[in-house]
Amino acid sequence: MRVQRLLVIGLLLLLSACGPTAVGVPGPEEPRPVLRQRQPHRVGLVLGGGAARGFAHVGVIRVLEREKIPIDVIVGTSVGSLVGAIYADKKSSFELEWTAFLLGEKDLFDYTFTQLNHGLVRGDRLEEFVRRRLTAREIPELKIPFAAVATDIQSGEMIVLRTGSVARAVRASSSIPGIFMPVRHQDRLLVDGGVLNNVPVDVARNLGAELVIAVDLGDSKRSAPVNNIFDTIVQTLHLMAVHAVEARLKEADVVIKPAVAHIGPFDFTQKKELLAAGIQAAEQALPRIREKLLGLSAASVARP
Repeated sequence: MRVQRLLVIGLLLLLSACGPTAVGVPGPEEPRPVLRQRQPHRVGLVLGGGAARGFAHVGVIRVLEREKIPIDVIVGTSVGSLVGAIYADKKSSFELEWTAFLLGEKDLFDYTFTQLNHGLVRGDRLEEFVRRRLTAREIPELKIPFAAVATDIQSGEMIVLRTGSVARAVRASSSIPGIFMPVRHQDRLLVDGGVLNNVPVDVARNLGAELVIAVDLGDSKRSAPVNNIFDTIVQTLHLMAVHAVEARLKEADVVIKPAVAHIGPFDFTQKKELLAAGIQAAEQALPRIREKLLGLSAASVARP
């Protein structure tokens, strides 16, 4: 009996020395391999020029935010730079809508009669409006990466503004030649980016966007009545840029075209209709956007 007890005790000691796993009990977890975290897909939102028609951009952004479509970078020309900068600062479609609807003609048209050879409107009021309404002062301070597109009227180059004053960049990008005076900024004389690139899809690509959603406010087949010199200038610039815009839109993954061409470019009485047009166009584009996002997700999983 004593011998048996000794054998049992010896067996138990042997099993104990072998560790918990020897009797089927899980031992300490081995370190798991660290999985490489993929960066989220960079979705670029490109907002084209169109003066007062830019209120349609607000409707588009409302739908994208509501449907939780990510916006990782925003590029804007002219009024697109204004709406884009506000959203990049607020990151809230509600605050964007509230701020945009405060904008009126009085915030745009500070006429000058001393430098008519440069333009009818100085543009100081627009710059001040942006400065007062945004928290960020410099472009890199915005919550969403942002770029405004302008044109160097002396060299003929497209200028992508990613640093410096947000308010001055928006003013420069929105300075329609013949109406607004050119803006001296970063050692350049700048005017509206729509002169060279009204829907800058290529800029969003260069900033890393894998999926580009472009919002075009123009329509080469239909336009509002031309009632004054401002309408004449904007419509002329639009017609000159039509073919270039169409070519650039082919580079976008999704194109949203709100039905706003019948509204005058300086008609600030149709804000609600413009907002509704943006909402409707964005909702129609949602299936295409989701399809493209799924495609990116599948491609990401397939990458080594």
